[in-house]
Amino acid sequence: MSVLNFIIESILTQAAITIGLIAFIGLLLQRKQFGEVMSGSFKTMLGFMVLSAGSAIIVDSLTYFGEIFTEAFGMQGIVPSIEAINGQAMNNLGLGNQIALTFLAIFIFNIIIARITKWKYIFLTGQAILWMATMTIIFGSAAGFSGITLILFGGLIGGIFAVAMPAIAQPIVRKITGSDDIALGHFCTIGYLFGAGVAKLIGKGSKSIEDIKFPKGLSFLSDTYLSVAFVMVPLYVITAAFAGAEFASQLSGDVNFIVHAFLQAVQFVVGVYVLLSGVRLLLAEIVPAFRGIALKIVPNAKPALDCPVLFPYAPNAVTAGFVTTTIGTVIAMFILPLFGLAMILPGMLTNFFAGGTAGIFMNAVGGRRGVLIGGIAHGIFITLLPALLVPYFNDLGFINATATDVDTVSAGLLIKWFVEPIINIFN
Repeated sequence: MSVLNFIIESILTQAAITIGLIAFIGLLLQRKQFGEVMSGSFKTMLGFMVLSAGSAIIVDSLTYFGEIFTEAFGMQGIVPSIEAINGQAMNNLGLGNQIALTFLAIFIFNIIIARITKWKYIFLTGQAILWMATMTIIFGSAAGFSGITLILFGGLIGGIFAVAMPAIAQPIVRKITGSDDIALGHFCTIGYLFGAGVAKLIGKGSKSIEDIKFPKGLSFLSDTYLSVAFVMVPLYVITAAFAGAEFASQLSGDVNFIVHAFLQAVQFVVGVYVLLSGVRLLLAEIVPAFRGIALKIVPNAKPALDCPVLFPYAPNAVTAGFVTTTIGTVIAMFILPLFGLAMILPGMLTNFFAGGTAGIFMNAVGGRRGVLIGGIAHGIFITLLPALLVPYFNDLGFINATATDVDTVSAGLLIKWFVEPIINIFN
């Protein structure tokens, strides 16, 4: 058991190593020469780590922005955090072993389902699988499952989500990428499809946001990184000004708080640059390497990869999706308490990664009008679902806490609303 726990907790949860191993196995199955196997595996891992480094830079910048945003507008409420839920479940509730084994079970069920059904998708975002394992174990345990039954139950639910989410998103992903080589492996997919549905309804005939023709004086905005800076710099600087010198200076140290806000915005753009560079390197290696696994284990399988792999296809939509989703989450923050639900504060990390990806989906089916209106609807939707979970988490001892990623939230609600009542009938 200790060896298995080491493999699961120290290796398989390290997404870069998992991706590298997948590429290694795929290249071996294709009987590539030793040099090609090692080169392809290393470059795959390198690409993913560059991508992760870009994400980390963005996370640091958005963490700062979240602090000044909360201070600037005096909000108090719940910030959704699946990471906090996971930590409490493993440390306080003693569910660490069950979560680790369920992580492995989800991956196994994913391969089995992909092998025997027409849904040929292998979910490769290890961190997302860990969050899904956490949610299914918490709510599966509350529903009355235990022991091996709990692990198999969580593995089956997670395995179905791991195959179904890429499958239902693939028609739009195919339209975005212009190919069928990769799929989306991110457990915010229900939110993407919701936003895309709204965008399609109201965006018929609207041109792509990527086709915006800027006046000659603003032609620099056609550059991805400059257009991101054009939005983020004023956003950061104005928010820091509202937060005030006394608070913002605590975060800026010896640097003037306005200058620090400006530099943090530029750091955000740096993160986007690094992230997109990693995406290009990763895709150049993982798709050919994955062909070996597709041919040998799951014929015609497609790798389902984390959401940043889509960012290069519609960078303007990423920025617009982030901004409009944030607007939607702010609106929901004030509206939901009127209906007796908890006040959920905007999570800037979720708003960027999920909102940006939703922006790409919405632009693909509803153009710029779809992104603008659909993004607000998406922000409200991804705030509503975590709010619905708050009373259930309170009952389980997770006080004033809730989760992010609407697919994992949906899994928890599915178990609570449907599975648990059925179990109670038989008990």
